[in-house]
Amino acid sequence: MLLIVIVKSLRCLAAIVTVGAIMALPLPLSGVAFTIPAALADDDDGDDDGGDDDGGGESGGRGGSDGYYRGGGGLTDLRSLFRWPSRERRAPASGATPVPVRSQNELVAMDLEEAAIIGLVQEGFVIEDRTQVSIIGSEMVRLTVPRNMTLAAARAAVVARSATASVDFNHFYQPQTETRGGCTGHGCALVREIVGWPAGEVAGCSKQHRIGLIDTAINIDHMALMNSRLEVIRLGNEEETKSGAQHGTAVAALLVGTSDSRVPGLLPGAELIAVDAFRRFGRSADIASTYDLVRALDLLSQRDVKVVNLSLTGPANALLERSVEAATGRGMILVAAAGNDGPNAKPVYPAAYGDVIAVTAVDKARNPYRRAVRGDHIDIAAPGVGVWTAASISGARQKTGTSFAAPFVTAAVSMLIAEEPGMSLERLEAKISQLTDDIGEPGKDPVFGWGLLDASELCKGNGEIKPSAL
Repeated sequence: MLLIVIVKSLRCLAAIVTVGAIMALPLPLSGVAFTIPAALADDDDGDDDGGDDDGGGESGGRGGSDGYYRGGGGLTDLRSLFRWPSRERRAPASGATPVPVRSQNELVAMDLEEAAIIGLVQEGFVIEDRTQVSIIGSEMVRLTVPRNMTLAAARAAVVARSATASVDFNHFYQPQTETRGGCTGHGCALVREIVGWPAGEVAGCSKQHRIGLIDTAINIDHMALMNSRLEVIRLGNEEETKSGAQHGTAVAALLVGTSDSRVPGLLPGAELIAVDAFRRFGRSADIASTYDLVRALDLLSQRDVKVVNLSLTGPANALLERSVEAATGRGMILVAAAGNDGPNAKPVYPAAYGDVIAVTAVDKARNPYRRAVRGDHIDIAAPGVGVWTAASISGARQKTGTSFAAPFVTAAVSMLIAEEPGMSLERLEAKISQLTDDIGEPGKDPVFGWGLLDASELCKGNGEIKPSAL
């Protein structure tokens, strides 16, 4: 009985001390942390809601990367009240909707005769959109299939109407970024030194560049892009949810970020024409359809863009493949991320198409990125782990993924093409294969391709190239 009385007394004493401390402290409402922390931002990296890693942004602070946890216990409430930082990190929202491989009720087709289209409408198909694809010289149609008809059956019905038409599913493609923590403070450094990227205004060592980019939305007001020659074209309509700006802003800044910003671009003087072909799916995923990727390629071809960065991947698609072949046949150079599905995964597209330069990623120690797709289609490696570039709203963060390796090769290709605008794909591949450090098995291998990009010779004149095994 005595023990029970002592315990009760101690509990009462603790309660009195706690209440007294709260009442004694002068706490104006403006200083009390009653605000519930926001959920994790919709960033590909899982921690980029616009702020810096080190808490000192170009126009903001940490941006919530280390939030304050507020739970139901008394001690936890006190932590929140006095703004004591918790060691707990907020967990991302559960139950996220998985991104499907393709639209569940749409097909895309080219070379459909008008009579075939009329017949399909009579069968219950709906023509959602149609557009002329100039690089192919054909019309592309997006159709919604009739209810109670499977996609496979609908595809067969379209083919039956026109044996010469190209018909496929409206596949979805996504940016290639891994959820990975960043560096902190002054430990964040550019990784371009490992490929010998020329220092200073590298754009001054050759003619002006024009680069194409197909990606998500871009924050054009970011300090790193304020003085860049940047044009952004959005394909989506107003009814669709706009894509997030995390991925596109990071890739754009890596390519053309202002030279005196915290995230100087590889080619700060270059002109960048970016097409936002993505839209938001669910709460945090960004997707681009086959239909919109083909439109984006065609648009950049019309703008006479010679080099295009594609930091995105998805399934093989007949219409996308046809458009890629048409674009490269017209002299456009396409540089694509190899993908982050893992070393044992199947090849992904457009990187796996034969006329596309497939870029894998390495870390600062020149080891292969652990999640990079491998295969005989891999052409070249570049830095892609812990790449320092722009966050979505302000400041900068480290980014990881083959998405951020591709821009290094895009920038190198752009410099080569600027010096020799009529360069063929074969000659370009031969030059690129020699601007590498063969860090894998001798010759071309499925891990590094021809090897790690060596950009140290880019600003030292054109020069002749040796015969290549390509």
